[in-house]
Amino acid sequence: MARVPQPDRGDMLHRSDPRARTLTRVSVAAAATTLVFAACSGGPQDAQTGSSGTAGTESRGSANGSDASHPGEGGNGGGIGVDAAGDGALTEDSACESRTSEATRRKKPIDIIFVIDNSGTMGGEIEAVQNNINVNFANIMEASDLDYRVIMLSKHGRLWTESVCIEAPLSGIPAGGCTPPPTEPVNSSKFFHYSRGIGSHDSLCKILDTFRRGDEFDLAPNGWEQWLRQDSFKIFVEVSDDGVSCSSSSVGKSFDDHDDIAGGTTVGDKFDLALRTLSPEMFGDPQGERNYQFYSIIGLKGNTPETDPWLPSAPIQDARCTDGSAGPGTGYQQLSIMTGALRYPSCENASFDAIFQAIAQGVVITSKVSCEFAIPAAPEGEAIDLDSIVVGYTPGGGGAEQRYTQVSGADACTSDAFYIEDDHILLCPDACSMVQADDAAKINVLFDCSGTPH
Repeated sequence: MARVPQPDRGDMLHRSDPRARTLTRVSVAAAATTLVFAACSGGPQDAQTGSSGTAGTESRGSANGSDASHPGEGGNGGGIGVDAAGDGALTEDSACESRTSEATRRKKPIDIIFVIDNSGTMGGEIEAVQNNINVNFANIMEASDLDYRVIMLSKHGRLWTESVCIEAPLSGIPAGGCTPPPTEPVNSSKFFHYSRGIGSHDSLCKILDTFRRGDEFDLAPNGWEQWLRQDSFKIFVEVSDDGVSCSSSSVGKSFDDHDDIAGGTTVGDKFDLALRTLSPEMFGDPQGERNYQFYSIIGLKGNTPETDPWLPSAPIQDARCTDGSAGPGTGYQQLSIMTGALRYPSCENASFDAIFQAIAQGVVITSKVSCEFAIPAAPEGEAIDLDSIVVGYTPGGGGAEQRYTQVSGADACTSDAFYIEDDHILLCPDACSMVQADDAAKINVLFDCSGTPH
């Protein structure tokens, strides 16, 4: 997984060094919490007492828990050093100096891919999208403080040609600038428009075939893949009033849901495998956990009341919208069901405000805590020994700490392990799932330092 290197810390991280080490502890919580750094001034057998400082400060303790040279930094008098057995084991009660700095919970970035049918019957739905994507979607995402971006897969242009034009604040086109629309989209830091026409039945094939193919304005010469972030969770929002019937040249597969339940089930399963095979790093390994959800605003009949979503627990619906939509989109429905997302009737475009709000809130609720975090800076004059790192998970509801062991990489993952890549600690999938399911989880990272940085 590519990351931006941190050259200013490169000499502070290294693998095992035979010279004297100091012991350091870092505590990272999954919710808004505190990072705690603790370091010994001597080697593994040099047990001393220590004190804890306030958030964002550094404190050095003495035997009585205070230090006159650091006024205002009281101590707790707790003995923190190597464990009493003298075996050099990394324990929470092991340091003689501590530093604390406050850290907030970091959720995974979210990339939201809107896929909008440009066929001749989609004028009402496209107008509703344009009217609501800023006010009732992006504003909710912005208020959530999530790191999000929107990628639009649909032809850019005039509404009367069933094309899509998105204005500020989401896009770089000023408010009112879509009447008439500029020749090409104007992207922003959070909005990226990939312009190619999408037909009545080929949304799923266009998703696959444009992934690494340039758009008509050469804004994404390598395909819309270039706008995805590898560490993000992906959300698809399909908007169409028809079913699936297309062939994909990029994966060599055909998809046809026949507007029925059996066909929809087959299409959903086939597309899921094709998408994850096309890019496991973006959408999840075919043999592992998915890294996407698929929301559908399609031609299925409405629920009761009609503005209520169809939940993932509800089966595929083969009845159509009350306006006589071309197809119920059973293939899209299967994708929503299997990824735990919602389904809405496209003919309820007068209620797209409520629909977009519900989807935005669903994205916020299902966003997950990241299972990776940067290795902290070493104490001054020290270097972190990467081989010594141990990770502990303490359940938010209480209970004994569980220790995760370090493995060589993602391919060596086990259920209770982590690995290090590009100066980041990454929990293995099973350990990650456990931590993400616990909103109050606490992660302790313990490591050795050598006496001199390299």
